[in-house]
Amino acid sequence: MASVGRLMRAIRVQEFGKPEVLKLFKDVPVPSPSKDQKGDRVFTRATITGSYAEYTLASEDTVYPLSEKLSFKQGAALSIPYFTAYRALFQKAHGKPGELVLVHGASGGTGIACCQIARAYGFRVFGTAGSPEGLNLVLQNGAHQVFNHKEHDYIEKIQEAAGGEGINIILEMLSNNNLSNDLKLLSVGGRVIVIGCRGPIEINPRDTMFKESSITGVYVFNSSKEEWKEIGAALVGGMEAGWLKPLIGPEYPLEKAPQAHEDLIQSSGATGKMVLVI
Repeated sequence: MASVGRLMRAIRVQEFGKPEVLKLFKDVPVPSPSKDQKGDRVFTRATITGSYAEYTLASEDTVYPLSEKLSFKQGAALSIPYFTAYRALFQKAHGKPGELVLVHGASGGTGIACCQIARAYGFRVFGTAGSPEGLNLVLQNGAHQVFNHKEHDYIEKIQEAAGGEGINIILEMLSNNNLSNDLKLLSVGGRVIVIGCRGPIEINPRDTMFKESSITGVYVFNSSKEEWKEIGAALVGGMEAGWLKPLIGPEYPLEKAPQAHEDLIQSSGATGKMVLVI
């Protein structure tokens, strides 16, 4: 628990604009927890005072125990990617063990989470990435097969690997690039779950008709109290079982937060979850 009167470094935003509006201040008062803002070893899905800081406050109902098996860096990389992955696979796609899942853009923080969760729950898992390093990481984190989305014929390779029956669930990180092809890859009754998007795309709705397929968006902050509780319990169980292992990607010191945002925007492919370190 922090003592009253101490100062900390923290990022503050005082105007709208590009990443450079993220300014580092060195004289921000350290927040002092009350009785419902406990100081245990936890990870959080939301904060009260902001997470770009040396100290932060979180309400009791938004934190979960962080296993001793995981580092604090892994705890920082855990909440949104894993909550989003579980919500996409189970609460939105209504996935069932034994189904074939394609994680499109699987080497990033959320993609790795999707692969780990799907493999642990008994799905057949395909993943895509754009580099040998990324493909290897996806294989190491749950995928049965991987495909390089920079190869011109990778869609045909996925179709062949699926055995002609199609993909049951596609967890899509870059729908503005892939959605049209996703619809062609689906099985009858297949589902595309849109997790990420960076712009518009034109699709032919006819591609959804004959397969009775669906496109569903996911936004984890729409979760109900009961859904948050369900996901939290599943993730704590994953830590205890040992399959939940967040993969740390690029690390930036707090003062480099603007650069982290710029790199995230310009990145053509991620490997693991980007984190800020003190």
